[in-house]
Amino acid sequence: ELVESGGGLVQPGGSLKVSCVGHGIILDYFIVTWFRQVPGKELGGVSAITSFDGAAYYTDSAKGRFTISRDKFESTVYLQMNSLKPEDTAVYYCAAHPRLQITEDQFFQSSHYSYWGQGTQVTVSS
Repeated sequence: ELVESGGGLVQPGGSLKVSCVGHGIILDYFIVTWFRQVPGKELGGVSAITSFDGAAYYTDSAKGRFTISRDKFESTVYLQMNSLKPEDTAVYYCAAHPRLQITEDQFFQSSHYSYWGQGTQVTVSS
């Protein structure tokens, strides 16, 4: 299973780091992706990382502000979020899928992921 943590309330312009720990999953063989969801809207991709080599991918909403990283030994993926905006407010989910079973053009399509965390709320507000 995947377990997220680190969400919370932060002021606009602030920073927050969320974590995703894989329990019983060797993340080395997986793509791990952060998605987010606002009530009433579909899941949207944020950032992805291939754990075995650390290759990182970002959607336009995250480029230049968010950084994804991983600790292979701790089976953990992090999302460092800087310069946060109110529109970043959402429930953030991490998802994982075997890397060899997904193509790069599918990285930000939530339907292709087999493992999901429970989500962590990030609220950006003054």
